[in-house]
Amino acid sequence: MSASGRVLAELRRSRRPLRLMGASGQLGYGIPAPGFARGLAWKPDLIGCDMGSIDIGPAYLGKGEMATSPGATKRDLRRVLRAARELDVPLVIGSAGSAGAAPHLDGTLAMLREIAREDSLHFRMASIRADIHRTMLLEALRGGRVMDFDDMPPLTEEDIREAAHIVGQMGTGVFRRALEADVDVVIAGRACDTGIFAALPTLLGFPTGLSVHLAKIVECGSLCCVPGGRDPIMAELDDEGFVLESTNPERRATPTSVAAHALYEQSDPFTVVEPDGTLDLSLAKYEALDERRTRVSGALWRDTDSPTIKLEGARFIGERAVLLAGAADPRFIAQSKEILPKLSDLVRDLVCEDREQDYTLRWRVYGLDGVRMAVPAGEAPPGEVFVMGECIAPTRERASEVMRTCKQYLLHFGYQGRLSTAGNLAFPFTPPEVSLGPAYRFNVYHLLKVDDPDAMFPMDIETL
Repeated sequence: MSASGRVLAELRRSRRPLRLMGASGQLGYGIPAPGFARGLAWKPDLIGCDMGSIDIGPAYLGKGEMATSPGATKRDLRRVLRAARELDVPLVIGSAGSAGAAPHLDGTLAMLREIAREDSLHFRMASIRADIHRTMLLEALRGGRVMDFDDMPPLTEEDIREAAHIVGQMGTGVFRRALEADVDVVIAGRACDTGIFAALPTLLGFPTGLSVHLAKIVECGSLCCVPGGRDPIMAELDDEGFVLESTNPERRATPTSVAAHALYEQSDPFTVVEPDGTLDLSLAKYEALDERRTRVSGALWRDTDSPTIKLEGARFIGERAVLLAGAADPRFIAQSKEILPKLSDLVRDLVCEDREQDYTLRWRVYGLDGVRMAVPAGEAPPGEVFVMGECIAPTRERASEVMRTCKQYLLHFGYQGRLSTAGNLAFPFTPPEVSLGPAYRFNVYHLLKVDDPDAMFPMDIETL
């Protein structure tokens, strides 16, 4: 019997609280070893890890690359895999390889197979793909089953054809199916982070509301603590609530810090929408058991009668090059809003001449409005600023041409009150123009109406 079968059988025979470890909020950036060892000493029934997010932007989904370094990713995978096998408990990983498309899942599976060979580990593994077939999606679009949200424009057939990869976020039901297949390891493509941890408790009959609320918190590790951090976190669940405790003794899970985590990635702290229902936190209670532990109760669950799958896709928009510079001349800083548009016009005339402009050029002045949309009225001017120009063009050579021209003419640009013909900019290194390679944007970020959200995601099982 594999790990999931053993744990399910044990807890069905003898009902007891369920212990879950959230080992990493994004696998591949390192797992603090002391906290991980403390968590293992508490004998969790499942080790779970989220591995991806859209926080990293569209480039990794578009390029089919991991956001984490190969060495660090393999090290983290080895740590959690060896621990799960030693304890004989399921290891569940969602959003494999950062973005969860086929190249990311395949890369993660390849690493796990290497680790199994190198460390002589034997286990049964379920892998679940999140890729959405374009033909099916085109038919759904034509049938009116695709909805836009979050101010995204309506999806078009061109969007579907042009996206490099398109994935759907699988929910809890897919993870339940994998655990019921009697496996040791579950590796899923793009997934709702709650599915990683809510599947096992709901299979065992624990209340869905409590299970999903627990999952929404522990998928981020000790981020819900004071001070927040990336250490693993432990959760112990019973039929009335769950207790949270960081594996790092310096981090405290307090009622306030845990309750505040409901705002993480949420515009509404009382409502969390999942593919197959809605988590209602309006009656949730947070009670301190001591200085480091909080007990949570009261979450409710409402099944949906119209399930949806969130779609994510990214398309190539050009090659990106940037120019990096700094300025400490108060005259340049005060006039930068006039200088940079004039420079853009000058560069356009130089590099385009007899052809249409085929690139986009943007400027950010950090210290003024590089982060904020506008400078607050009456704010004193900064003593120095960081200037970044960004060009996206059809080719790497074209983007480089625009940025190199910008560099030269910005360095010598004439403005009112300028004291010298050069030296008005400081470059942090040479060359100050840098090619960043292919640029992508999210062009698919929509909801797909489905009859059965679990049927969208095929599962394979292999024995290593």
